[in-house]
Amino acid sequence: MTDHQQTASATAQMNPHPLSTTARRVVQNVERVIVGKGDVVELMLVALLCEGHVLIEDVPGIGKTMLARSISRSLDCTFRRVQCTPDLLPADITGTYIYNQRTSDFEFRPGPIFTQVLLADEINRATPRTQSALLEAMEERQVTAEGDTRALPRPFVVLATQNPIELEGTFPLPEAQLDRFLMRVSMGYPTEEDDRIILDRFAEGSPLDELPAVLHTDDLLKLQQECRRVRVEDSIREYIIALVHATRTHSQVELGGSPRAMLALFRSAQALASVRGLGYVLPDHVKYLAPYVLEHRILLRTQSHLRGLATSEVMREVLDSVPVPAEPVDADPVRGPTTTEGIAEEGVTGEGATGTDGPEC
Repeated sequence: MTDHQQTASATAQMNPHPLSTTARRVVQNVERVIVGKGDVVELMLVALLCEGHVLIEDVPGIGKTMLARSISRSLDCTFRRVQCTPDLLPADITGTYIYNQRTSDFEFRPGPIFTQVLLADEINRATPRTQSALLEAMEERQVTAEGDTRALPRPFVVLATQNPIELEGTFPLPEAQLDRFLMRVSMGYPTEEDDRIILDRFAEGSPLDELPAVLHTDDLLKLQQECRRVRVEDSIREYIIALVHATRTHSQVELGGSPRAMLALFRSAQALASVRGLGYVLPDHVKYLAPYVLEHRILLRTQSHLRGLATSEVMREVLDSVPVPAEPVDADPVRGPTTTEGIAEEGVTGEGATGTDGPEC
């Protein structure tokens, strides 16, 4: 950690951004169930503050489903779970019209997608036709059935899981759907010490059964708007643009980050800054989030696949190739930096550096 980061961190602890206290309560509440995965829980909270969808990719038994349920309970959100299988139909997710004999008319029966937190378990086991049923909902927060369009409740977040190891009976997600996920995360195996804690904690039952809500839905919607007011300096904006552009121009990349990816990185950095107690975005926030937000959106060339090149290697090269802007100094955790190394102070104003509302990620 640099001197500037230590100073900013110490200042944030003394005078934190209002959201950080609430975020800490949510993370601590989820960690009553999920052991040793504070970084993953933080990323999930960042995604929720952006109202973005998350693809949780890992082997079975790690706790992906329990993580999703713990977060929905902590936020007092409605939760539905869909177990994706090859015989699952689009109507099983979106809903369908059923004839009502009492009224002698057809009435719409909403599917599980009409919820605030939807867990699509093993999403890559559903057929492409069924996967496509989520596209409109994930982007436009609405569902169209038989020509009628219905809005989904807010917030609306899809938490999808998939097993990257098992390939039999699976259908890889197309690029159009991957691009709709704000970020892709992996939980990984717990440490030996974490395993001991898990055995002790779950010996007499699941703590999930008694997990309380620490943040109401209306408060979450307000915090989502609060995150959009987190300050982003011009140098940070240029850094985000340069990173996304570098994924498009890399020699081994067929398809790089889209404008949606750029907005996703921008929004995520704002949310992470506020969760960590700052009212402004640091370059390290962007650099930390870039692999989670951009990596699953990168499509490598065929020759690169044949040579065994991984997207994680390309992402590291992209991060190394783009110069990191100077860190802000003399910063107030709520108002943001008053001066920046290498940038004239009069070139940055409060209004010009504040994130404005735009297309949702």
